[in-house]
Amino acid sequence: MINESLEHKKYLKEVKSKNMKIVITRLIILIAFFVLWEAAGYFKWVDPFLTSTPSRMWKSLIMIYGEGTLFKHILITCFETVLGFLLSTALGALFAILLWWSDFANRVLDPYIVVLNALPKVALAPIIIFWVGNGMRAIVLVTILISIVATIIGVLNGFKEVNENKIKLLKTFGASKLQVLNHLIIPSSVPTLISALKINVGLSWVGVIMGEFLVAKDGLGFLIIYGGQVSQLDMVMMSIILLSILAYLMYEIVALLERKFVKRY
Repeated sequence: MINESLEHKKYLKEVKSKNMKIVITRLIILIAFFVLWEAAGYFKWVDPFLTSTPSRMWKSLIMIYGEGTLFKHILITCFETVLGFLLSTALGALFAILLWWSDFANRVLDPYIVVLNALPKVALAPIIIFWVGNGMRAIVLVTILISIVATIIGVLNGFKEVNENKIKLLKTFGASKLQVLNHLIIPSSVPTLISALKINVGLSWVGVIMGEFLVAKDGLGFLIIYGGQVSQLDMVMMSIILLSILAYLMYEIVALLERKFVKRY
């Protein structure tokens, strides 16, 4: 018993050490990347006007912060992304449940879902602007259209992968379809639902930025477009870096939910 305890402690120590090495290596790669980027601009290996440099981006960040609009742009983009993410995930999961519930509806709508998945949703953006106006509603709607179909397909495929014998066993004991859904289908599909959330993180950012490219007067997407129009590529690159950081943080939140719920189910 004592030996098992010592072995377990040794194993945990090795895992912790390995994870620490991974984190340190990631930080070294990131720092080396920015140092090399700065050096490439300083020694004119690349044109700093076209590629910017970390120091130039920092100056652009300080300038926008001094204007008092930095956090406004960040918060607007984050709000639009989170709202689009939650709505597309909830609506997509609900629609997947309805399609699982009705095999007839699933077979009827399947080709339409395939077509919608293949359709470049950005092409619908000009129509959406006419429908809902030139503002946040249009941006959120574009985000939903980009994310919802992938959610429906992913969640529905997860439902279909549940062991058919388990479903038959529950029905044999008199379980209703709702009970099968609540006690078997959804718990068994938690990993699939988490995967759908992870995919939606990226798709939501894509949808919001594309929407802001078209109609926004605020937000990081607006800064990217505005920076390109006035030849302020430092602003463009700075906004892209901020987007990368925010997207990573949102992905880590979903990953945290995954670690919490996958253990439970």
